[in-house]
Amino acid sequence: MTHRPFTLMWFVVFAAAVGLCGYQILCLFPLASGQRFDLNSILLFNSVLPRAVVALLSGAALGLSGALLQQTLRNPIADPSTLGISAGAQLAMTAATLFAPALMDTTRETVALVGGLTVTIMLMALSWRRGLEPITIVLAGMVVSLVAMALSATLILANGEYMMSLLIWGSGSLTQEGWGPVRALAFTLLVTFAACFLLIRPLELLGLADESARSLGVNLLALRLATLALAVWLATTVTAEVGLIGFVGLAAPTLARLGGARTQRDILLAAPLIGAAVLWLTDGLVQFTAHESAEMIPTGVATALLGGPLLLYLLPRLNLPRHASVSGQPAPSRRIMYPTPMLAALSFLVIAMITLALLVGRGPDGWNLATGRLLSDLLPFRAPRIVAAAAAGGMLAAAGMILQRMTDNPLASPEVLGVSAGAGIGLTAVLFTVSNATTGIRLAGGAVGVVVVLGALLAVASRQDRNPERLLLGGLAVGALCNALVNAAMITGDVRAFQLLAWLSGATNHITWAEASITVAVAALLLGLLPLIFRWLEIMPLGPDQARAIGLPLRTSRMALTVVAAGLTAAASLVVGPLSFVGLVAPHMARLVGFGRAHHQVLAAVLIGTGLMAGADWLSRIASFPYQVPLGLFASLIGGPYLVWLLHRNR
Repeated sequence: MTHRPFTLMWFVVFAAAVGLCGYQILCLFPLASGQRFDLNSILLFNSVLPRAVVALLSGAALGLSGALLQQTLRNPIADPSTLGISAGAQLAMTAATLFAPALMDTTRETVALVGGLTVTIMLMALSWRRGLEPITIVLAGMVVSLVAMALSATLILANGEYMMSLLIWGSGSLTQEGWGPVRALAFTLLVTFAACFLLIRPLELLGLADESARSLGVNLLALRLATLALAVWLATTVTAEVGLIGFVGLAAPTLARLGGARTQRDILLAAPLIGAAVLWLTDGLVQFTAHESAEMIPTGVATALLGGPLLLYLLPRLNLPRHASVSGQPAPSRRIMYPTPMLAALSFLVIAMITLALLVGRGPDGWNLATGRLLSDLLPFRAPRIVAAAAAGGMLAAAGMILQRMTDNPLASPEVLGVSAGAGIGLTAVLFTVSNATTGIRLAGGAVGVVVVLGALLAVASRQDRNPERLLLGGLAVGALCNALVNAAMITGDVRAFQLLAWLSGATNHITWAEASITVAVAALLLGLLPLIFRWLEIMPLGPDQARAIGLPLRTSRMALTVVAAGLTAAASLVVGPLSFVGLVAPHMARLVGFGRAHHQVLAAVLIGTGLMAGADWLSRIASFPYQVPLGLFASLIGGPYLVWLLHRNR
């Protein structure tokens, strides 16, 4: 009896999807007459109907893939998008399109499968020794996904406007021109479905503890590898045919359980049906909303808009350990007895790094040391970007330290928590509402976006009893939602879309002295406030009860720290993009060096962040001369592996 409302709900969903598809057909044949509309018939049988079938098959494949991943990894938030499998497949296909296009003509599915399997192997290597801990897998998958998407965006950015269509397709466009994708998806789904039901009894045992499963004669390693291979094959086939479709694999099994499915057999039957219904309805709504407009939001972007709120909804219902390995601030392995000389040494190294970046470079004739007239000629091009990058690095480091101490979470940073993506929302709003927006207006818009995102995230975290894992997963959800909104804005393909794409990859090629001066002024203003909050940062890791007992005005201090962190993040993100990981790396390096007190750690982190970003800008300029790698991407290639290594450590 309790399942009837859910059955009725899914009947209504399917009916709505059928109605929207029927509406598309009626738009092609508006007259009930015997006349033949040859063009409309071609569109019906080669576009509208294949699109509907592809939506059904893709949704079913992603639903089944999510159910297999969640059961195999015993992880209620595992799906191809949260684990980075789809992003790995997309990156492999983007690279193949550019460097080996013949592979995309003949073995597209194989290329995507290789990318997805590579990501899966990385995740297994990182988390196997820790018992496939859910938070480790999801965070590692998040980092891999962010870096892979940034690499894909940079490859697209570096290859001109003709690649913009690849960006739109990669966002999950279900537009069809024939029945080829239907055959590929149907074959994969049928084979995988048959294999799943051959493995149904062993899959039931995966929900037990490893020792119990082994005592019943299950070869856990072989079973997990086989099931993961099936799940990855399903997800990468969908990515190969239609691009990234996020969160359907997360939603379908979850909704199946909420609808009453308890056994693995029930979930494997219900999840594909629910996934098919969700994606078909979403695609129908996308087409209905666009109607005759040429600029249609990709369906994958629409599912991501739904996936972020869904993950936020699931956070209170996740059974995560109360005290996991990412909780609490790690103490320095050794403490510096006299921190002032070490801070002076760090300052000297930062100055040396900036000087090296200004003077040393590569030219047509090889390496050179710029002096005299050559330095005067190069200074207008090198100095603004180096100064802006250094200031941005210092601000991100300070923001990361504030967030880590305010949340008592060593993995908190503007990039990991999705706070930097909030600057993208503000920037998007400014670009699409204000013509010829100045740097000040963009900065204000980015700051407002960061404040809104960070405030919402901290509000969610405050209701979770300071559970650091839920804060990180909330950041994943917020980041996914913000990135989906930015991607929706980028499909226009005009100059604003390329501005957003350049921001996403963190390109600093065109930084002017005016922009650099504004960045430095904002950095000086906000970093100058740090001495006023050192005491708060010292006390907050003790917990709210101890902080109140000491006399700290908790609400006021949190609000002030949120505003400062938001301003620092917005100003830095507008220069280097949302994905540098300097806000994570610099505070940890300050602790590893041996700085223990809050004010020493903050100052050291700012210096380290400044030097890291100045060095990354120099390396991004010379690493692939005469081409330049965007700064944000280059920094993420350093910070992303560091986060993966941090998750891998048993601390």
